[in-house]
Amino acid sequence: MAKRTEKGTTQTEARPLMVFGCVLDGAGGCRAIGWDAVQDWHPASEKEVLWLHLDRTADGAAEWMHKALPASEATIEVLLSNETRPRVFREGEGLVCVLRGVNFNPGDEPEDMIAMQVWADRSRVVTLRRRRLQTPRDVLAHLEERGDGPKTAGDLVMALSKELIGKINLAITGMNERIDELEADAADTKTDEMLDEIGGIRRTCLAFKRYISPQFDALMELKQDPPDWMSPENRLTTREMLDRLHRYLEDLDVYKESALVLQDDLNNRAAAEMNRTMFVFSIIAAIFLPLGFVTGLLGINVGGMPGVNSSGAFWITVVVLAIIVGIEFMLFKLMKWL
Repeated sequence: MAKRTEKGTTQTEARPLMVFGCVLDGAGGCRAIGWDAVQDWHPASEKEVLWLHLDRTADGAAEWMHKALPASEATIEVLLSNETRPRVFREGEGLVCVLRGVNFNPGDEPEDMIAMQVWADRSRVVTLRRRRLQTPRDVLAHLEERGDGPKTAGDLVMALSKELIGKINLAITGMNERIDELEADAADTKTDEMLDEIGGIRRTCLAFKRYISPQFDALMELKQDPPDWMSPENRLTTREMLDRLHRYLEDLDVYKESALVLQDDLNNRAAAEMNRTMFVFSIIAAIFLPLGFVTGLLGINVGGMPGVNSSGAFWITVVVLAIIVGIEFMLFKLMKWL
């Protein structure tokens, strides 16, 4: 965000590092915590878990993470990087997740999925964002307003992952409904407009698969090698998320194939319409070709043209042309051109 100085120039206003912070009480609720309290925080009981949601583009993000997290330089680079292909790996007791969520920000495209980096251990979870993402706010609402939120660090990681995956379903279901609408309106909608929209749907399917496929692989790594502080219920949740992601990938393939079939039908319809138009033009040209030859031959300006001095020559010519048209009509009928 920019603010104006006294001289009329602008300068960038510093963005706060912590978007929000809270301490899970182990019973489905939480209490807010300020940035100053975070620096000296220690769990008062085994049930308490610190959750910090940070803006990784803020000044001091890298410095704080180097000081506060028991993570290597390479891991911190992953947590702060803009190259955010979904992945999951462990480092000691810590778990590092890079996940993607649907972009529902106003003016943005849903398939432009937003990254969320997560670092977690038994008593702390740090989530990082570059752009606004609704998922952390939704999970926080369960903790603050309903008191039925996650109770452990493993529960929190699973809740964040489930929210991200659930929103993917909303986006891809909308594509399926739009394909059904296009199929129903195919006869009443301009072909060019439909082809443009179908092309957009296919590109959207490819964009979603670009992130969902590696996200599936990332969660598969988590399923195969979970940290010991994750409960059996967390591992079952991971398996459920993998099943859902696999189904979404299959759905995207079906949507892409449905769009391709509809696109082929529209292309065939457009080609058939063009062929009919060209056929009509060809018939018209075939009818007028001999007529044009006769009238062109009679129109040459040389001596010896028959009927020049005859008052009935014009009508004789008209009758001859009509006979030619009749012969052509019968020939076209015999050849089943008409």
